[in-house]
Amino acid sequence: MNNERVCKMKISGVYPLYIQKALRKGRTKEEVDTVIQWLTGYDEQGLQSQIHREADFETFFAEAPQINPNASKITGVICGVRVEEIEDPLMQKIRWLDKLVDELAKGKPMETVMRMTNRGFKDK
Repeated sequence: MNNERVCKMKISGVYPLYIQKALRKGRTKEEVDTVIQWLTGYDEQGLQSQIHREADFETFFAEAPQINPNASKITGVICGVRVEEIEDPLMQKIRWLDKLVDELAKGKPMETVMRMTNRGFKDK
């Protein structure tokens, strides 16, 4: 899938998939919302507004209140690519989000997913 196509995907189409993935693994919608808000700086109302108005990823991240300064600590592989090596800033943010949801679904503690501890920063 090319970068342009991914960037134009609507958050409203991907968000339910994030929720489903988390729920299948015993996590909650609230936990998914928490990691999205941690990464983007959106509050619950802002996140729901972006979903409701069907913003694409490009708009979603362009309008994000503040990308978390610890986002650069997100490392590992998603879709066969190391997220820390992605050169396109928007694509890197999208893959950071994918990685956070993936870690959540794999059962990592919220403190680790949100880079609040020194454990779990790197996938080997």
